[in-house]
Amino acid sequence: MKNIWKWIALALVVAALFVASQLLPVKEWLNSFNQWVGGLGPIGVVIFIIVYALATVLFVPGSVLTVGAGFIFGLTVGVFAVSIGSTIGAALAFLISRYIARRKIEALASRNEKFKAIDRAIGEQGWKLVFLLRLSPLIPFNISNYFYGITAIEFWPYVLASWIGMLPGTVLYVYLGTFGKATVEAAAGGGRTRSPLEWALLGLGLIATVVVTVWVTQIARKALRKTKLPEHTGW
Repeated sequence: MKNIWKWIALALVVAALFVASQLLPVKEWLNSFNQWVGGLGPIGVVIFIIVYALATVLFVPGSVLTVGAGFIFGLTVGVFAVSIGSTIGAALAFLISRYIARRKIEALASRNEKFKAIDRAIGEQGWKLVFLLRLSPLIPFNISNYFYGITAIEFWPYVLASWIGMLPGTVLYVYLGTFGKATVEAAAGGGRTRSPLEWALLGLGLIATVVVTVWVTQIARKALRKTKLPEHTGW
């Protein structure tokens, strides 16, 4: 009976988190949070990393935070904060899955043929496949962190492969925030005036980032086809 009530409680918590993310103004709260931490200096970066990690564990969409990091911190600090926060969150979700909720997640995963195919491939190729899946995700990010915890991969190879594999996407989204801030400031007449050359460099940087990200994703997809993984997950 204790086990039954434990899983009922877990299911209720997950359901409550999902419903809350759909009904509550989460995006508005995240935007307000971004503005708040932007005025805190270095301590704001630390708070941002902690909140990003918790958001990852709690299935909160990270796109608003990621773009917001570029807007409030700039490219370099923004990439650092998002990269560290997302990696810590992915590691925590992995550990929760492996040591706390393993049986329940295994039961859910066993009913999905596509996950079983991914599980077999990870057992054979380890961190290399996790790296490719991070570059070209077949499973949504927040969900994948928990499912990797019940595969055969070891913790530290998983963390390293995840960190490197998430970097291209992180750079792209943070750059979008940085570019957006420059555009907003120019439209509002605030901030320093940028020369045509600076705008050209910003635009070229954005284009180059998109091209490289797409190119890397395509390379990852081709490599994944060789593992005979399913093209689409249907999650």
